[in-house]
Amino acid sequence: MPATVRTPAPTIDHSTLTRLVHAGTPVGAEVVANTQGWGIVIHCGDARHVLAAVRGKPRTFRQFDTLAHYLQALGITEFKVNTAAFSQGVARPMDARREAASARMKQAHEAASYDTWFKAQVQAAIEDPSASVPDAESRQRFAARRAALLARAQALN
Repeated sequence: MPATVRTPAPTIDHSTLTRLVHAGTPVGAEVVANTQGWGIVIHCGDARHVLAAVRGKPRTFRQFDTLAHYLQALGITEFKVNTAAFSQGVARPMDARREAASARMKQAHEAASYDTWFKAQVQAAIEDPSASVPDAESRQRFAARRAALLARAQALN
């Protein structure tokens, strides 16, 4: 018996899928597990199309939740799930772009966290009920401290 040659399924991009859904075309979806994560096969009549990312490669979602939110945002709320190739915990190796994006996101989160902390510190200082020290008095106190430190440093030399 001759071997059958599998031809790749045709792809569909996000904008085409969006236009179909918004036009009211009956569209079904099947979520398929693969070694990289989750992919989507779109059913439109008798045709099956794999959702493609940029450059025509099949789009893969690492997290099922992200995929479900994506479909829900499109207006596709019911879909089949095929877990035949599901393998929990298989991590996809990070490429340079992903590592750079991950580093940028971590930096952005750290900056946002610091910003929140800093604003809280400023607000706490503003709301502090203790008595404020006038500027002139504060300058006098620090001038006296500097003079005392200078005198001590000169005594040591």
